Amino acid sequence: MRRRLPNRAMTSMAVVGVALLLGGCEAQSWGAPSTAENTPQASVVAPQGSPTVLPEAPPVQPTAALDGLDARVRQATADAAKSGADIKTVVMDRTTGQIVSNGANKPFPLASVVKLFIADDLLLQVSKGETQLSDADRKSLDIMLRSSDDGAAQMFWNRSGQNAIIARVVARYGLTGTTAPYNGHWDVTQSTASDLVRYYDMLLDGTGGLPPEQANVIISDLAQSTPTGTDGYPQRFGIPEGLYAEPVAVKQGWFCCWNGANQLHVSTGIIGPDRRYLMAISSLQPVDAAAARAALTQAVKTMFPGGTI
Repeated sequence: MRRRLPNRAMTSMAVVGVALLLGGCEAQSWGAPSTAENTPQASVVAPQGSPTVLPEAPPVQPTAALDGLDARVRQATADAAKSGADIKTVVMDRTTGQIVSNGANKPFPLASVVKLFIADDLLLQVSKGETQLSDADRKSLDIMLRSSDDGAAQMFWNRSGQNAIIARVVARYGLTGTTAPYNGHWDVTQSTASDLVRYYDMLLDGTGGLPPEQANVIISDLAQSTPTGTDGYPQRFGIPEGLYAEPVAVKQGWFCCWNGANQLHVSTGIIGPDRRYLMAISSLQPVDAAAARAALTQAVKTMFPGGTI
């Protein structure tokens, strides 16, 4: 999605975030502590020759794959700042519930990433029998998600009530930092990196209300994201190029200009063959589009050397 916005005074994007567990994530339990560690022991004289009873081994805990990421995120943020880029990012390990963030949790425009919400709302209507998708509609939905088609987005935006779409998605997913566009244009819907990661997590586990069959439509399309959008803009920046050794399902967003001459780029998605990791990263940078894309991709590469988590 590519459009030019008029300059306007906007609330500066500050750094607020968490490096703790995401509120609302499912709690993980790895079993009770060993009895030998927690129960007072009576003095017992064992009969001679009785075998020694060894305590059971504790359950195997999942690998904390994000260890060390916090430092790399800080480094990526600092490096980006030197080139004039203001980045915001959150990464989540869905297995352990671990969250790593650079603290940037103030809203930014979503650009074409809002097409996730448009598709989600539409597919929920389909699941409830409130609307039907023709073959042409389904083709439009797929190209909207895979190739970021603006015409399809506008059609579904108008059909489903425009700003009301955002209100319904916000309510279902509990998105506290997401607001409908002030001017009714879907691309200036605002959200946060934390909200986007929360959205993906709830989309995957079904707690956002979208049935698995419909959620898989979205995820499948994101996994087939095309190298360029229908407008010809390259959309492999950020997560796809930075995590090149991982399978990813992504939704990207971009436009110029926001809060002056800043290029906006947003890269979001699901990472890994088991859909274990989620990431959202955005950038505002007053340079040309190619340089802005490269800076965002480099930030992801700094966070994940070798193109893998």
